[in-house]
Amino acid sequence: MLELKNISWSLSGGEKILENVSLEIPSGKLTVITGPNGGGKTSLAKLIAGLEKPDSGRILLDGEDITDWDMTKRSLSGIGYAFQQPVRFKGLTVKDLLELAARRSLEEAELCDYLGKVGLCAREYIDRVVDASLSGGEAKRIEIASVLAKKDAKVLVFDEPEAGIDLWSFSSLIDAFEKLKITENKSLLIISHQERILEISDYIAVIADGHVRTVGEKSEILPTLFSEEKAVRCPLGKNTEEGI
Repeated sequence: MLELKNISWSLSGGEKILENVSLEIPSGKLTVITGPNGGGKTSLAKLIAGLEKPDSGRILLDGEDITDWDMTKRSLSGIGYAFQQPVRFKGLTVKDLLELAARRSLEEAELCDYLGKVGLCAREYIDRVVDASLSGGEAKRIEIASVLAKKDAKVLVFDEPEAGIDLWSFSSLIDAFEKLKITENKSLLIISHQERILEISDYIAVIADGHVRTVGEKSEILPTLFSEEKAVRCPLGKNTEEGI
């Protein structure tokens, strides 16, 4: 289990981004963090991964305080993180990246499995270099595959995995998330606005203006999100589409 206790964080200029955020990300469940743009969701993901350090509060992994650990130590201890904008690696092949993530050599069948989950053919990609020759969507899918390859991970964090993913690949990714929930006792955390990801979640947390606005089981939170979205699209009960 991953626990965030009273986390606050500000930019170097002093602007407060997160304030007194407390969340529990249970093992074997999928938690989705959603909310308006600029609310602090990606900042929270970076704090979990160790890219940033909170000004105050604690981050616990299975009860152990990891607040002061850097990204490398957190990764080795079981936290996998997929960036919103994938990192490029000059000279590193897709096969190299997946084996680094898995921390062992991978058979072709395993490479096919991980890449197939994100809609890529292993034979076409295993020898490709993870550099600017890849499109944004290809790089995104390969990074997600590398996170899925971390079999020893306790926590998997995905920052807007739908970005740059075509519809067919996205359907495969949804299937992969659902299988992870069923077959592996991992804490899954996804930052997303995407309705299909919200629908397969177990828990939803809404973060706005740096605060946890609400958190709870999907059955409790999801209907209120849809109601709010409908109210914004149709103020005062009027349909805003032309001709209706």
